[in-house]
Amino acid sequence: MLKDITLGQYFPGDTVVHRLDPRTKLILTILYIVLLFIAKSYVSYGLVFLFLVICIALSRIRLKAILSGLKPLVVLILITAILNLFYTRGERLLVSFWRIRIYWEGVRTAAVMALRIMMLITGTLLLTYTTSPLQLTDGMEKLMNPLKKLHVPVHELSMMMSIALRFIPTLIEETDKIMNAQKARGAEFDTGNLIQKAKAMLPLLVPLFISAFRRADELATAMESRCYHGGEGRTKMKVLKMAGRDWIALGCGAALLVLTILLRRLGL
Repeated sequence: MLKDITLGQYFPGDTVVHRLDPRTKLILTILYIVLLFIAKSYVSYGLVFLFLVICIALSRIRLKAILSGLKPLVVLILITAILNLFYTRGERLLVSFWRIRIYWEGVRTAAVMALRIMMLITGTLLLTYTTSPLQLTDGMEKLMNPLKKLHVPVHELSMMMSIALRFIPTLIEETDKIMNAQKARGAEFDTGNLIQKAKAMLPLLVPLFISAFRRADELATAMESRCYHGGEGRTKMKVLKMAGRDWIALGCGAALLVLTILLRRLGL
């Protein structure tokens, strides 16, 4: 069901990962993404995967929540793997049928790409699972603070990104309610071929868009009634401060980045 999707949700907790400064978690997420793209060998991927497992264990996020976050992107992962499987050429031919040829290099590339996408999604999900929308907004605003000198609306951009993340689970829940209401009136979403299923989903779009615009209007009214006029002159009730654990976490991330670059240069 759509309600099982956990994309964009926040799970409150009191773990080491939850207590990290949001700026630290944002920087580590960026470092983690860079690591995934510069890792080439099995050793490098093993180190990055170990780093991810340690972060998940420290955050105490359930495996079920991680798998639920991957569920909406299963089709994308499969398409990426299949394309790499059939279009990657190599020297070791495994299967040859009509015009279809599968090489060992294609199998390896497909597996690596699928693993990279899953690790990329899991790492970014861990950021939203352990960071509240308010903390995420403050962290992004602080990191993008130098852009204010270029007259970039940093606060407004951070607020929009945070609201967009927060509205993902809300819209998923609303879609699930609309589907259940239409099923009670005789609509069928699970029968027929792929094209018929896609056509059956079209009647969901109109009420979903109406609901989304209504929620956006209610949010804008609520912000205006509280005298919100952007980030100019605003103060923080909780000022972000880097603690010792934040510097340790950043140091571990930097060390892993240097080690991965060395392994890449050594061809390991």
